[in-house]
Amino acid sequence: MSQIRYLFDEDCNARILRGVRRRVPGLHVITAQEARLGNSTDLAILAFAAAEGCIVVSHDVRTMTAYAATQLQAKQPMAGLILIPQAYPVGHAIEDLLLIAEVTTAEEWQGKMVFLPL
Repeated sequence: MSQIRYLFDEDCNARILRGVRRRVPGLHVITAQEARLGNSTDLAILAFAAAEGCIVVSHDVRTMTAYAATQLQAKQPMAGLILIPQAYPVGHAIEDLLLIAEVTTAEEWQGKMVFLPL
């Protein structure tokens, strides 16, 4: 069973990223920029995340959802997608992501798309 790994899309609130990293420094968290995916398409981000076994965390509900659905319909691998509404409180998003990392495994997220709140 593999631990959760997150890839934060470049449009994701940096306060959520900092909060997750501060609370659990050992959790594997990478940004699209750190992965050299800045200005990449959602499809490229999803493909990179699938290859690396990372769940994508994004606020981009409209286009990321469409690309993820296309990936799933085409039976392409997807390590998971967590969509956070822009209006969702930062503290709640941090808590939800940490809870997911604590009580689930990467295998449970294969091919899943989830909207916060849980």
